[in-house]
Amino acid sequence: MQHHLGSLFRIIPSAKRLRILFVSTEAEPFVAVGGLGVVMHSLSKALAQRGHDVRMMIPRYLKINDEEWGLKMEHSNLLVPTENQEGPKELICNVKRYNANPGKGIVTTYFLENMEYYEQRANVYGYADDAIRWVLLCRGTLEFLKTSDWIPQVIVCTDWQTGLLADILKTFYRDDSKLSKIATVLSIHNLSAQGSFNYKFVPTEEIDDGYSFIPAFEDPKLLKINGMHRAITSADVINTVSSTYAQEIMSPSYGEGLDELLRKRKDAVVGILNGLDYETWNPRQDQVLKYRFSEAALDVRAKNKAVLQEHFGLPVSDNYFVAAVVARMDVQKGIDLLESIIQNLLQDLKMQLVVVGEGDARLMEIFLNMKTFFPEQVGAKFSYDAELPHLIFGGADVALIPSRFEPSGLTQMEAMAFGCIPIVRRTGGLADTVEDFNPARGTGTGFVFDKVDPLSLLIAITRAYESFHHGPEWRQLQKRAMRKDLSWTNSAKQYEELFRKAIELHSKNQLG
Repeated sequence: MQHHLGSLFRIIPSAKRLRILFVSTEAEPFVAVGGLGVVMHSLSKALAQRGHDVRMMIPRYLKINDEEWGLKMEHSNLLVPTENQEGPKELICNVKRYNANPGKGIVTTYFLENMEYYEQRANVYGYADDAIRWVLLCRGTLEFLKTSDWIPQVIVCTDWQTGLLADILKTFYRDDSKLSKIATVLSIHNLSAQGSFNYKFVPTEEIDDGYSFIPAFEDPKLLKINGMHRAITSADVINTVSSTYAQEIMSPSYGEGLDELLRKRKDAVVGILNGLDYETWNPRQDQVLKYRFSEAALDVRAKNKAVLQEHFGLPVSDNYFVAAVVARMDVQKGIDLLESIIQNLLQDLKMQLVVVGEGDARLMEIFLNMKTFFPEQVGAKFSYDAELPHLIFGGADVALIPSRFEPSGLTQMEAMAFGCIPIVRRTGGLADTVEDFNPARGTGTGFVFDKVDPLSLLIAITRAYESFHHGPEWRQLQKRAMRKDLSWTNSAKQYEELFRKAIELHSKNQLG
């Protein structure tokens, strides 16, 4: 099946076109740390392709170069209030603009510019004053819109960082004649991140009540605000990035302390699965792959396994069962489940393992040790490389994704598009995208297990290993995985419905 989103053209009547603003901490191709940046680019592109007026607002970080991107000044000397307790005070910002480039699928993007909080920062996240940085982004966006001729009907806020905008809009700007008409959508990509602190270790007396006005920039209490709690309370509607995750977060097991609040707002919570950008993940035309292929030419794909093995300095042989880990080194990803079983797997099976990711030092140490003990079976790289996942999924046999929770997940989609079979735990978006292999029926697109348990993962890997050695059966499994349609087309339609619901609810609440 040829997946594509088509050329950028309007396919809905002008009366039904929406004005949509995404406010995010990251967005490809300008800056992306993880899946959020990828989704911001792909979703905005899919909605623009359906004819909507879609725009983006992100900070202008150090790495975003004016000349490289042709950024133009949109608004200079924008005064952003900081609510100083001793009297009025503002921070001076600029807003620069990147005009939409339909050929590259990039929507009109605004950049909030501030020397202290963005331009002098090499990284997106990880600073002690992150809460101030994101409040500045939210307030700066709203102050800019007050001066703009273009006003969105709906603002999409992402996670706690810009979810704060929903709270700020509902409090500081509730009487503004222009801004008070804007509906807000909170898009939850990861409920466990709720502020610039670990919410599990906040003393009772310091817990954010979630309702009072956000403190002034210089107030230490600002660093303890729970942006996720405030966003869930304030947004008109809420979406998570898969249907299963939307159900899971209503329970104490996955609710991260916010399940009761989410249950109160359950009528406003919708799960919409993330999609995959098949213009980026297309093995027929991928420029990273040495040998491009399709589901009708899987023999060509086999040549990429040799390229992958050579890249990691491993013996080249098609007989090896090559498993891949492409993930952030984090216990959320379930990587630690491999610790007690990987040595036995490598000893007993004709298997190789390639690992790419960065994060927790102890988890990286596990694979470094394995590489020392099994130099001909383990290859690892612990740094970000945007191209390497293409090489890996184009040549590896399986992708290991044993996540404890996974709101949506893109890795399993990317792997399937390249004929790399996912081995996943049944949770969140993994449950929504991967069907367990049933050889008797000839169905399924991967291997699914249920328990957060090393033995369950071991059994799933063993099942995959045995199936791999049944060539015709394995090729049919690969073809089903590659043919599965995980494009943004259907998800974009669902987002349209969600945005219209948000606008309708916001209008009713204003009248009420």
